[in-house]
Amino acid sequence: MRSPLDRLRHALSFEIIALVLIVPLGAVAFGMPMHDIGVVGLVSASIATLWNMVFNFGFDLVLQRRTGATRKTPRLRVAHAVLFEAGLLVVLMPFIAWYLQVSLWQALVMDLSFALFYMVYALGFNWLYDIVFPLPEWTGEALRD
Repeated sequence: MRSPLDRLRHALSFEIIALVLIVPLGAVAFGMPMHDIGVVGLVSASIATLWNMVFNFGFDLVLQRRTGATRKTPRLRVAHAVLFEAGLLVVLMPFIAWYLQVSLWQALVMDLSFALFYMVYALGFNWLYDIVFPLPEWTGEALRD
């Protein structure tokens, strides 16, 4: 399993790179000032960082107990991304509606759009992270299967 320091590096790099991408894209897509999307992005990223560390630890713990290892297949990576974003969606939607002063429906559409971006981004980021920072237990195993 990954160390707490490695999990922190993972969570922070994930969120920083995502913010650089999502703030300008969100401002253009929703016709809102970058500042407003930036605030939503920063608050969301802060909450997501904590959720990332807790969720990934729990997911890896369950995976290790059920399979004896933490290596993820492509199918598990998809499940990981979907479950992560579903949990985050429940928490962030009310905040988005409140801060941007939009309806819950509008906030849901925005949050689902962000979630879709993050699911694709998380899948790619986590896969690449595992290639760049493999665990010793994976030595000699192919990460692309």
